[in-house]
Amino acid sequence: MAAETTAEARIREYYEALRNGEPLYPFFADCPDVVKFGITERLTGYEEIEAGLREQTATTADWTAESRNLRVVERDDHAWFSDDVRMAWHDVAADREYDFDSRWSGTLEREGNEWLFVGMHVSAVPDGPLAE
Repeated sequence: MAAETTAEARIREYYEALRNGEPLYPFFADCPDVVKFGITERLTGYEEIEAGLREQTATTADWTAESRNLRVVERDDHAWFSDDVRMAWHDVAADREYDFDSRWSGTLEREGNEWLFVGMHVSAVPDGPLAE
């Protein structure tokens, strides 16, 4: 039996997988109600999230995800979080660099010993750096 992890550790694993170009869709619950809002898209249901994240991994490289203010609340089999994250990456298809501050929030649900995202929202900070 695998050791139980915390919701915070799972979120940090997601950031690390993003930086390493690893698949991200396994971090999401395999259900039709799961949702992921990105800066330019809304993905609803596991199949849409899987396809969208596969495309993102295939068309981007050199990710930076610097967590600056991760806050996590864990209750029994549910958790929620918020974070300020500096994001940067190379868009391979457009041969363009992106680098900006963003806000992340979401909800996780424990399935066995594993925490899975059931909702995630990422938005760009409109002006200037993140507040300290």
